[in-house]
Amino acid sequence: MAAPAMEGAAATALRSVLSRVHQAAERSGRPGDRIRVVAVSKTKPVSLIRQVYDVGHRCFGENYVQEIVEKAPQLPADIEWHFIGHLQSNKVKSLLVNVPNLEMVESVDDEKIANHLDRMVANLGRKPLNVLVQVNTSGEESKSGVEPSGCLELAKHVKLNCPNLVFSGLMTIGMLDYSSTPENFQTLTNCRAEVCKELGIPEEQCELSMGMSADFEQAIEMGSTNVRIGSTIFGAREYPKKDKGH
Repeated sequence: MAAPAMEGAAATALRSVLSRVHQAAERSGRPGDRIRVVAVSKTKPVSLIRQVYDVGHRCFGENYVQEIVEKAPQLPADIEWHFIGHLQSNKVKSLLVNVPNLEMVESVDDEKIANHLDRMVANLGRKPLNVLVQVNTSGEESKSGVEPSGCLELAKHVKLNCPNLVFSGLMTIGMLDYSSTPENFQTLTNCRAEVCKELGIPEEQCELSMGMSADFEQAIEMGSTNVRIGSTIFGAREYPKKDKGH
């Protein structure tokens, strides 16, 4: 479809990303519509999210509970929100109460947070919530996520002990300098093979959320089903001025 003459930069950037996603999917022998693009809108204003929504995009991601609970009520209810940041137990209720259209939590990294989510979904009478188990594939201490060796146990816990959660797959954040990204992605793929075999789920029913602005094409070529793209769509993150230099 032709781009409207006055289309904003973010909408134009989204089109370019979607085109690159389709091409990478074709190279991996999959149809492009099988790859979900999560437009990561952290630090971005509602007006900019609306611009991307207005060209037809519906899947958005946020990293901080206070941001998503502020933005979601100001935006259309048919958005599918993904929470992709580190989730603290004391923020679970706020997240679930204020974002009824929360589609997925991609960052379940221990049994405690899984149990909190499971109980709160039940208490609120929400439909079961899709979750991904976050795996720390790079071994960096600054990253959240379960060690690859503990991935199976956590996936099993979600699947067998959390009736209000739907175990939907695995997520990882590759190395920021991209030096070992292929190895990180391969580690996640190996975790999926182990989890699917043990739990008796077909691999195509177990998502791989991997790939961000700088490496999403490579991630898709390596089997990603869900890419999380922020700056390439929305521009660099906008932090308050006072945070500069900290």
